[in-house]
Amino acid sequence: MSEIRTASLFDPRILVPAIGASFAKLDPRVLAKNPVIFVVAVVSLLTTVLFVRDIVAGRGDLGFSFQINLWLWFTVLFANFAEAVAEGRGKAQADALRRTRSETQAKLLPSADADPGRFELVPGTSLKVGDVVIVDAGDIIPSDGEVIEGVASVNEAAITGESAPVIRESGGDRSAVTGGTQVLSDRLRIRITAAAGSTFLDRMIALVEGAERQKTPNEIALNILLAGMTLIFVFATASIPSFAAYAGGSISVLVLVALFVTLIPTTIGALLSAIGIAGMDRLVRFNVLAMSGRAVEAAGDVDTLLLDKTGTITLGNRQATAFHPVRGIAPEALAEAAQLASLADETPEGRSIVVLAKEKFGLRGREVASHAMSFVPFTAQTRMSGVDFDGTSIRKGAVDAVLKHVAAAEPGRLPAGTEQAAEVSAIAATIAKAGGTPLAVAQDGRLLGVVELKDIVKGGIRERFAELRRMGIRTVMITGDNPMTAAAIAAEAGVDDFLAEATPENKLALIRAEQAKGKLVAMCGDGTNDAPALAQADVGVAMNTGTVAAREAGNMVDLDSDPTKLIEIVAIGKQLLMTRGALTTFSIANDIAKYFAIIPAMFLAFYPDLGVLNVMRLATPQSAILSAIIFNALVIVALIPLALKGVRYSAVGAAELLRRNLLIYGLGGVIVPFVGIKLIDMIVTALGLA
Repeated sequence: MSEIRTASLFDPRILVPAIGASFAKLDPRVLAKNPVIFVVAVVSLLTTVLFVRDIVAGRGDLGFSFQINLWLWFTVLFANFAEAVAEGRGKAQADALRRTRSETQAKLLPSADADPGRFELVPGTSLKVGDVVIVDAGDIIPSDGEVIEGVASVNEAAITGESAPVIRESGGDRSAVTGGTQVLSDRLRIRITAAAGSTFLDRMIALVEGAERQKTPNEIALNILLAGMTLIFVFATASIPSFAAYAGGSISVLVLVALFVTLIPTTIGALLSAIGIAGMDRLVRFNVLAMSGRAVEAAGDVDTLLLDKTGTITLGNRQATAFHPVRGIAPEALAEAAQLASLADETPEGRSIVVLAKEKFGLRGREVASHAMSFVPFTAQTRMSGVDFDGTSIRKGAVDAVLKHVAAAEPGRLPAGTEQAAEVSAIAATIAKAGGTPLAVAQDGRLLGVVELKDIVKGGIRERFAELRRMGIRTVMITGDNPMTAAAIAAEAGVDDFLAEATPENKLALIRAEQAKGKLVAMCGDGTNDAPALAQADVGVAMNTGTVAAREAGNMVDLDSDPTKLIEIVAIGKQLLMTRGALTTFSIANDIAKYFAIIPAMFLAFYPDLGVLNVMRLATPQSAILSAIIFNALVIVALIPLALKGVRYSAVGAAELLRRNLLIYGLGGVIVPFVGIKLIDMIVTALGLA
């Protein structure tokens, strides 16, 4: 699995522009989006005005006042810097994506069925939805579209990072093409599905830049809580001068502001936006594009995970493992007939039958031309394929379809034929119970036996499902197989449940039933028939190789089209929630520690008994206040790497997670400020700054 290249956290190409962006974000319209930091900026402006007044009047402790003002503004700038660094990483990725987009000329056809030679060269940016274009080998696909004619190899490395080209063809689930990718072979007739400025690549650029990042419900709720706490401390701080006057003294506005800034939850307020941006960034680096932050957050709360069997739980290619002839038929005869019927079958299953016959019985495929063979392709209606040659007719396919074919071929069958049908059905049932897929083979209206295909369950998948179970996530396998086959594979893979013979309606009904129980559901899909379920799921991951309908219905797109990534997406969502919870715990805990530094310093002159609370033995009231303000600003910078990288994720339950948060970030949030503020106080005192 490849990843979109990203610059490191300490890359000067990110840090230097972030410094300038920190000042640009002092715009009140930008600051207003973060209530806590907006309030800090307002009170910093107030103390700055008062500082200028004191300079003009020539009164007050200007040195102390200057330092407090400086660190108050640093607090605002450091908060802006955290957000700017997070956005800068996205902009670096967006620049890389933007370089893949160039002004292309499109070969526009006058109508969908027009002759390919009657095209008109027009700028790619002028294309409209519904236009039909011709793209030849070597051409850049001008805009997002759907292949309506042709099959070609397409290089999508600019989007996915994968060097191997992919096949795009009309019809089916691999008809969607992305603007900016290159056709390597053949010719495609493409119907445009996105107007200029709204292509998939345009949306990618906007999303990784953070331009369209919306705050998630939990983030909004936490913002409201932080704003409420800030408002409470506004009233609490405003009442302090009255108490000071009652005690026969006074407290300056500067000291009140210092107290207020240390009381409110500035740490988490400064990092909250960066945590959300970083969550989407981690998905982009994992080659998954989230259409909203809400989808990332929902992934962390998923209760039920719907996984397609083929390609996710199994390797995706069923392999022939055995030939089971009926009584009276030699195994070699069954193997030869199955091999002949599979010579023109280019599916992995068909090729595996040819290989198995060769390995078991030394049979080699006959020369097709020498026998004037006529191959019968597989269709969804007949569910059979086969070959006709030299008066011989061989059919291979689903057991019930082949049985019907044989019965129709010879209506007046002998009892022996009925016995063969019963034997084939019994063999098929045994194979299905063991988790295999049976294919019946008939020659000239006579049943020869059954070929056993086996779905190979991916190595380590059982352990991964066990890990999800420990996280409290229920896994459901979705498959079109019959219930017996599905049950066997589900047991081998270790999923909690399965949905057999799944149809689009079945998938949709299952998701709605889970959601009716109050659960969040995630699923992945790539076909048009998956679109309703993808739209209904709380986390719908569409494959980039899928249809336009699937990509539009999902709220995430996997650029690598790897369905197993659904498990990692859940992990990234949980990491986002864990990081936010951990830093919130740390922020509240370190605020409590700061109270022990600044409150005794403020009231010591009025209430000498408060000296017992000066457990850090800070040198002077001024050094205590300055040290608390400096620590308050520096801790934001210190936590930026953790906010962007995320707390280390592990599959543990909610109770264990809470205990770990309280132990590491709760206890750590209390201890770190005591140590940090004391060290800063010693430095400030030694330098004579307070």
